[in-house]
Amino acid sequence: MDLQVKDQVAVVAAASKGLGKSAAMALAHEGARVAICARGEALDATAEEIRSETGAEVLAVRTDLRERDQVDAFIKQALDQYGHIDILIVNSGGPPPGNFMDLTIEDWEAGIRTTVMSTLYLCYAVVPHMLERGSGSIVSTISYSVKQPLARLITSNSLRLAVIGIMKSLANELGPKGIRVNSINPAWTWTDRIEQLMTDRAEAAGTSIEEEAAKAAAALPLRRMGTLDEYGKSIAWLASPAASFVHGHALMFDGGGVSAPI
Repeated sequence: MDLQVKDQVAVVAAASKGLGKSAAMALAHEGARVAICARGEALDATAEEIRSETGAEVLAVRTDLRERDQVDAFIKQALDQYGHIDILIVNSGGPPPGNFMDLTIEDWEAGIRTTVMSTLYLCYAVVPHMLERGSGSIVSTISYSVKQPLARLITSNSLRLAVIGIMKSLANELGPKGIRVNSINPAWTWTDRIEQLMTDRAEAAGTSIEEEAAKAAAALPLRRMGTLDEYGKSIAWLASPAASFVHGHALMFDGGGVSAPI
């Protein structure tokens, strides 16, 4: 299928590894020009990998998504280089795992900055530009925990629901103005973040990472975790004109896991 994103400009946040990297790679494979950001040193290597594998033009800007001035500077550089933005992939790291009494108010405040404020910073930087053009597509990577809370993830369970509220509200507001807004909500898809969560579960239960990963996969009706390639193709489709009548939707990338036990 032609996703019709050739020469479109896609901004992908937190894209040095994991889900963000797979989203950027998939869009680049489809012919999009991409602007990626992340805090870590892996960003430049990721940009070079995307260029090498796809031949796409890639702008990489070191950015801390918790800092509004850095987000604004990243989006300005993307606009200066490409002239416009067609697609925004909202993505960020997750809050620390733990049960309620394991965490502090400071953990919650840090989680709000990482998960909620980063979403707002990106949207406030990009939406005015899309409104001027009368077109655009925004997809936020959230989690299947928006449908069902996950064990030892109380901050993530709570804050990601706030992001769903932002996305659904923006869909109602921006749809009549030519801007599509959706979310994709992955279940277990192996990344550094999932390794962190499996490590936390293993330490709490006195088991191993491998045992916890096997239990998580077995709880999904497909009996396996998703792959980064599957995720990348799914979010690229959702963000693209090929999904032009899909709007205000929370796509569950979860192997049927919404009804799975946790």
